[in-house]
Amino acid sequence: MKARSMFLASALTMTLISSGTAMAARDSIAIVGSSTVYPFATVVAEQFGKGSTFKTPTIESTGTGGGFKLFCGGVGVTHPDITNASRAIKDSEKETCAKNGVTDIIELKIGYDGIVLANAKTTEPMELSRREIFLALAKQVPDPATDGKLIANPYKTWNQINPALPATAIEVLGPPPTSGTRDAFTEMVMVAGAEEFEFIKAMSKSDKDAFKRVSETVREDGAYIEAGENDNLIVQKLQANPKALGIFGFSFLDQNADAIQGSLIEGEAPTFDNISAGRYAVSRPLFIYVKKAHIGVIPGIKEYITEFSSEKAWGDDGYLADKGMIPMPAEERKKYADDVANLKTM
Repeated sequence: MKARSMFLASALTMTLISSGTAMAARDSIAIVGSSTVYPFATVVAEQFGKGSTFKTPTIESTGTGGGFKLFCGGVGVTHPDITNASRAIKDSEKETCAKNGVTDIIELKIGYDGIVLANAKTTEPMELSRREIFLALAKQVPDPATDGKLIANPYKTWNQINPALPATAIEVLGPPPTSGTRDAFTEMVMVAGAEEFEFIKAMSKSDKDAFKRVSETVREDGAYIEAGENDNLIVQKLQANPKALGIFGFSFLDQNADAIQGSLIEGEAPTFDNISAGRYAVSRPLFIYVKKAHIGVIPGIKEYITEFSSEKAWGDDGYLADKGMIPMPAEERKKYADDVANLKTM
């Protein structure tokens, strides 16, 4: 594996040397990936650019799935060095990477975030359970008149699900399937909500494909609206329509707290302290992935990830916490900082 890494690094060096244009274009780090991790990666890049002799990295917000597609496309100056992710890399993505020669990958967990359902501050915050959210957004739901039968989702307003909820139309603006936020929302909210129904939960053992279809498929009748990767656009739409909800990472809610507010889920508000303490149910880890073959060839990669994994960045009182990222426990931070120091691959 070491020989292969050396070969890939040599090949990358030759590519740089053989093309003056490529050399000029790639004297800085290229980063793609998650819109949730984007603001954290950006502030680290700015600190890195100011405090070192290296150029400030270029960062593109492509969504987690889109980032892995670009990252796994190959080794060389035409491919990004780092991808940000709001979920762990999938086995299928690892296989794509391997097929394209991207074999030595450093996985760096950087902290935690929460998934929130937010609405405009001009209205009352919602108080929801994951069961209620599943009933609002799933394509098929249990028939309330029978036991163990699925029907097309009939719910048009929130109070049809629970009389205590407002009599407003169900309208949720959320990310597309390529988004890590969508993946996390599906796993931690939709699947968890589906499992509140025993006959659906039983499918997870008797018919996994049926369980996946029921628990993960959102309705297509306008109640769920794919709003792309632009969270700022969703905020604007929520302000224009205070009755709608939007799905975000907590960090984005924190940055826009003057305009939007998070719904309580299972009785807990999406706050820094609640997520950090594990009281808020819908939280997730955040990651960056690095091509080891590019380290030492593209200037500054090791130094950038060293900055990211420093206590002044991701520590309890670090500047990333000020941006809304939930720090990892000290032991976990040390583990990943050691991985960076040793350039440990997956």
